[in-house]
Amino acid sequence: MSANLYRVAIVGAGTLKGKELKDTLNQSDFPAVDIKLLDDDESIGQLDAVGDEATFFQAVTAANLTDVKVAFFASDEAFTRKHWAVARDSGALVVDLSYALDSEKDAMLCSPWTSGEIAERNVSSQLVVPAHPAAVVLALLLERARAVAEMRTVVATIFEPASEHGRRGMDELHQQTINLLSFQPLPTAVYDAQVAFNMLARYGDKASRNLDVVERRIADHFQKIASSRVPIPSLMLVQPPIFHGHGFSVYIELEKKAAVGDFAQALAGAHVEIARAGESPNNVGAAGRDEVLVSLRRDAQNDHAFWLWAAADNLRIETLSAIEAAKQALEMRKG
Repeated sequence: MSANLYRVAIVGAGTLKGKELKDTLNQSDFPAVDIKLLDDDESIGQLDAVGDEATFFQAVTAANLTDVKVAFFASDEAFTRKHWAVARDSGALVVDLSYALDSEKDAMLCSPWTSGEIAERNVSSQLVVPAHPAAVVLALLLERARAVAEMRTVVATIFEPASEHGRRGMDELHQQTINLLSFQPLPTAVYDAQVAFNMLARYGDKASRNLDVVERRIADHFQKIASSRVPIPSLMLVQPPIFHGHGFSVYIELEKKAAVGDFAQALAGAHVEIARAGESPNNVGAAGRDEVLVSLRRDAQNDHAFWLWAAADNLRIETLSAIEAAKQALEMRKG
């Protein structure tokens, strides 16, 4: 194998995130000579395709990780915790998209799109954690906004899509919608609450995970990846009845008055597309896009303040960040 080409494994390849990662890898310039698809026992032997070549799902074993240079974990947190050490002990760089390992001692939290990444890099570390996509979007926009003027106050509401819960979250929202329309009992294994035709600031007590935990993770990742000159926003995470794509409502109060055009020009650039006059970004329009879609307007009561409305494909942003973070980590290890 060429020294510049790598064998890659996707652990949790059958998940929504795993499938998106496979597609993004195929479309990227990542130097992968071979992509192995690994998953749980129920998926072993299932046929799939990588590019134009047929392949099948295999078990997460040391033998299947031999000579793998990068192991992307797109599995859920429990599966990642159970299997990541096998990949590490096989010598692979572990890239954790589940966030199960973001508090590990040697974990490198990465956000290639922002300038305020953690300065202390352990080049020998075998564990990379791409920052949460919502934290990446907020850090990117606020770093750009600072070019207009210093910010006095930032408040952000983030709208969490069902796809952040994987296929189970999507399926439960879908089934709740059907059951409500047919007056049937609602499935609640994931959210322990009605999400369909509803808006939630918290899930039920028996939910598979807590919105507050995700909100704290976003805030923690933001503080670690954003420039120290950017104010930490007040955050609220809510669950709307949408299947895919993050939405962001962001209030920014500047220290001085700025023109709308100057603000829009500062935000525009790599990874950000500003909506044309009369258009409004939405999660449907952001699906499959590499960019964050943004519109802005001045606040009606405070001429120093602006509202941003943004939409982004959560899985696309996360997998793009993961691939770029892996490339940077491999370069650091070579250097």
